[in-house]
Amino acid sequence: MNKEEFIKYVEKLNVDINEEILNKLDKYFKLLVEWNNKFNLTTIIEENNVYLKHFYDSIAIVKSNLIENKEIKLCDFGTGAGFPGIIIKIFFSKINITLVESNGKKCIFLNEVIKKLNLEKIEVINDRMEIYSRINRESFDIVTCRAVSHLKVISELGIPLLKNNGYFLPLKSNVNEEIIESKDILNKLNSKIEDIISYELPIEHSKRNILIIRKLKETNIKYPREYNKIIKK
Repeated sequence: MNKEEFIKYVEKLNVDINEEILNKLDKYFKLLVEWNNKFNLTTIIEENNVYLKHFYDSIAIVKSNLIENKEIKLCDFGTGAGFPGIIIKIFFSKINITLVESNGKKCIFLNEVIKKLNLEKIEVINDRMEIYSRINRESFDIVTCRAVSHLKVISELGIPLLKNNGYFLPLKSNVNEEIIESKDILNKLNSKIEDIISYELPIEHSKRNILIIRKLKETNIKYPREYNKIIKK
């Protein structure tokens, strides 16, 4: 996906895109290439692939119809090199964003991106998600993550962070089997899947899904559990 194609497909999402946004994305790409040599941030580094598989794949979260340019609080965990969290911030400057990442080197990179792109109302937390989630319960309107782990694992990590009637929006590829395997924990977390937005990534036509999971009421204090218990079958 070259830049012209990127602009065309973003406009199809009914998302405003201007020269300032494009300049920030270009700086972000160059920083990603530069720092990838130090920290091995991603295996996807060729420009057209970055614009398709990182930048477009992140902003496609707007298909949920829940991302708006207003002062809501959003947490993106397991953010890695900043996807989708930094992309959301570039396009929607009013959203207050918290990026949670356990890898210290990636956090150094994220802070450098924030500094070089002059991004505001965004912070980086270097912590394990189960610890951060336990301390910051019921604090966010939206929680996101992209290609982090099994749905039942990320649900237990992310949903406790949500306010009542907040939304968990995980971005995933294959999802049908995970949904079946996650029904029990979603019930225990007082949450339900309201919708699944399925689509194809442009050009390469790979399958993508956005799960729209609403938190119905306060999460039991026992969640999230310790990580070794969360991942135990």
